[in-house]
Amino acid sequence: MAKILFVHHFFPGQFGFLATALVEGGNEVVALGSTTASELPGVSLVRWQNKRGTTPNILPTAIRAEADMIRAAAALEAARGLLERGFSPDVIIGHPGWGETFYLRELWPNARLILHAEFFYSATGGELGFDPEFGAVTLADRCRAVSKSATLALAYSQADRLVAPTPFQASRLPECFRSRTAVIHEGVDLQKIRPTPDTRVAIGEKRFGRDRPLVTFASRVLEPLRGCHTFFRALPRILDGVPDVEIVIAGAETGAGYGLSPPENETWKSYFWKEIEGRVDPARIHFVGWLPNETLNALMSIARAHVYLTYPFVLSWSLLEAMACEALVIGSDTPPLHDVIVNGENGLLVDFLRQDLLAEAVVEACRHPERFQGMRAAGRQSILARYDRRNVCLPQWLDLVRST
Repeated sequence: MAKILFVHHFFPGQFGFLATALVEGGNEVVALGSTTASELPGVSLVRWQNKRGTTPNILPTAIRAEADMIRAAAALEAARGLLERGFSPDVIIGHPGWGETFYLRELWPNARLILHAEFFYSATGGELGFDPEFGAVTLADRCRAVSKSATLALAYSQADRLVAPTPFQASRLPECFRSRTAVIHEGVDLQKIRPTPDTRVAIGEKRFGRDRPLVTFASRVLEPLRGCHTFFRALPRILDGVPDVEIVIAGAETGAGYGLSPPENETWKSYFWKEIEGRVDPARIHFVGWLPNETLNALMSIARAHVYLTYPFVLSWSLLEAMACEALVIGSDTPPLHDVIVNGENGLLVDFLRQDLLAEAVVEACRHPERFQGMRAAGRQSILARYDRRNVCLPQWLDLVRST
């Protein structure tokens, strides 16, 4: 029996399925998380809490690093409590994105350390400067981007192994870390997530089914990094081209996104909606906010097309789940999607910046759904072959934990 410590700001986060499997395997499993962490059966959860905030008027590019180290100090204090109670892990599995793993090696120098390498920020090749609409990249922008990864680089330098979810995300790592990196995704629970083509989905007083063309779009927060502006601009052509189509847009309109903040007193939805207001029928466009996974998956399963757009950034779980539901994904021709979709085989890819091409693809999918049945089935088969949590991803993770 091994002693395993998970470290995640929002435990269980990406680690829930792995922690459960290790508990079932007879291991002693403990988790270290913030006050927002959640309980998981069989896992002893210890929460840390900050004792202070960041320093007022500190150099702006240093704010994130200081915040990470404040969290690291709080996590260390909670970890010392574990040590005092006699717990010393054989393996630490952590997400270093908030800093909590920094000092744990000083407490447990002999523990093997596996860190989740979600995204390494740099000034080139990623989201910075990808979308010319938002202006030229300045030297200050580049410095801010590099600064975001200062503490990540420190964390990665301590790890025995790194785990990146996709090849694109692994490619973002500096060369010095790549030899220690395994590409393992958390995967999709294909026992739960499957096509439900005959279902009808109720959202408020509205009912959706396959009797009428449906197009879905989902993002944690509606923002340009996930292509909300491109999709909005495609809507007039889509609605004109398919007179009976319904559009469901899932995602929060406010809150912190991954990319740029909207102009003052605006949301990105309100900002871009002004461009198309008066050119679309709002009764056919449904902003439904955050949806439970089960509801979103059911919608994607009955939709004629699911639109997924992203800058070169972290791949969203919703894309893989859409494919697992046999949705026809019409996605952006950007590096994260190249890891999953082969254009014309298991989905369609279009230029992120070309709303006209996006609209054409969506209209074609709505008018002639029979032409894309093979692509839908191929999408699920792709997930089955490479992202099946139970049969592919979990065994890879367990092998890594045992061998590290």
